[in-house]
Amino acid sequence: MLTLLHLLSSVALLVWGTHIVRTGIMRVYGANLRRILSASIKKTSMAFLAGIGVTALVQSSNATALLAISFVSQQLIALSPALVIMLGADVGTALMARILTFDLGWLSPLLLLCGIVAFLSNRKTRIGQLGRVGIGLGLILLALELIVAAAAPITHSSAILVIFTSISDDTLLALLLGAVFAMVSYSSLAAVLLTATLAATALLPLKMALCIVIGANLGSGVLAILGGRGQSASARQLVLGSMLFKIIGCVLILPWLAPLAQWIGSTDIAFDEAVIYFHVVYNLLRCLLMLPLVTSMARLCRRLVPHEDMNNATAAPRYLDNSALDTPSLALANAVRETLRLGDVVAQMLERFRLVLLGDREQKREICRLDEEADMLHSAIKLYLAQIRQDDLGEEDSRRWAEVIDTALNLKQAGGILEHISSSFTNKALDARLSLSSEGMEELLALHQRLTSSLSLAMSVFLTGDMTNAKRLRRAKHRLILLGRRYSHAHVERLHQQNPQSLETSSLHMGLLGDIRRLNSLFCAVAYHVLEPDPEDSAE
Repeated sequence: MLTLLHLLSSVALLVWGTHIVRTGIMRVYGANLRRILSASIKKTSMAFLAGIGVTALVQSSNATALLAISFVSQQLIALSPALVIMLGADVGTALMARILTFDLGWLSPLLLLCGIVAFLSNRKTRIGQLGRVGIGLGLILLALELIVAAAAPITHSSAILVIFTSISDDTLLALLLGAVFAMVSYSSLAAVLLTATLAATALLPLKMALCIVIGANLGSGVLAILGGRGQSASARQLVLGSMLFKIIGCVLILPWLAPLAQWIGSTDIAFDEAVIYFHVVYNLLRCLLMLPLVTSMARLCRRLVPHEDMNNATAAPRYLDNSALDTPSLALANAVRETLRLGDVVAQMLERFRLVLLGDREQKREICRLDEEADMLHSAIKLYLAQIRQDDLGEEDSRRWAEVIDTALNLKQAGGILEHISSSFTNKALDARLSLSSEGMEELLALHQRLTSSLSLAMSVFLTGDMTNAKRLRRAKHRLILLGRRYSHAHVERLHQQNPQSLETSSLHMGLLGDIRRLNSLFCAVAYHVLEPDPEDSAE
């Protein structure tokens, strides 16, 4: 019993090590990996290599699958190149299994020592997260040694040998075991490494070990399908296509497993080496054979999973992918895209307010609808960011997190102001059949044009963090303030001249000037996140 407990704890250590490596790499390089994948879609070969490289780095095809699902859901890449990336991910995880089974026992204590020192001394920095990766790699290598040591006594148990021998001819059971272990460990890599280690101790017959490897591949496909639940139709098409590719490969290889196992048994190849090389060659050949079928598979998946009607879901968040919450940098990128969409909604409200100024009272209803959409998007962004653990954020990501929160709140408040002044202008001017003076109307339209430009520039600064544009935005804020003061003085001068239209709408006109200044301050606040000025300056 104690021996079995040691084996299970060693397996748990292996799973934990792969998890630490995956999360550490994604926290440090998640945004860069995102850019690599999105830039690799122009050529099939580049997408395939990108899938291999990213998976080899994070040591998890499931992590690469989550990235690809996120891209497809956000319509950043098409289905066909995403399927190519998924095929590359399968090859990448197979190559990492080969690397980790080299004789690297001497490296484990070194990685653990250096990783722990780096992580504890610089936990919030990139060096600290890379130390976390070193800890994970050290734990993986240590776990493999412990599995071999724990499995050795079990191989001498006649009861255990009888059990494994009796099920060695049950192909479906072996496939199921591999799939279940890959799903439980959330890693086909961990399942394959364990299988190779047990095969080396002669606890697993070779044919059963090969079947478990194939089952582990199927299990990773099931994990991707589970990760795609609740996602867009494009994401479900992607995971379905990846799973169908795995099933096709399984069907093609199963008839050849028995003769292949017999041939390997007649050679001097060690069983653990045979399992690892089978895993590499099987995935490489399967994925290369499937590459020409990517376009056809994409068409089939589109038929099996049709796109839903989006007409009734225009207000729903599009980019807040919950599966990315374990990767803060990726989750922040999703929140940024949703905040930009919130900015688009406010820009629509701003344009419709111009039409209200010109006398179109029907736009008031549409502005109210857009304000409700803006409120909903702000709430979704706020709740999404609240799910990101602050301890998992580095210094740069923490600043970005705060910037997204502030910008989304400012945009939401701007939407409320636009809804208020549209209703006020409609009720007090249009419904009462009052009109502004021609000079006053020209002044408000001029301020509106500058306000529109400021919003556009603010969204650009928010996305890129460009210092030059941030300074332009700050200058634009002060120019609009000065222009608003000049126009308020001009309005008072018209009152002095007893202009009847100015007298009738004076309160409304001055209120609009004040509200436009508030909108301008809300739009331009993003510049101060980039410039990092004195807090008293940014609170103006």
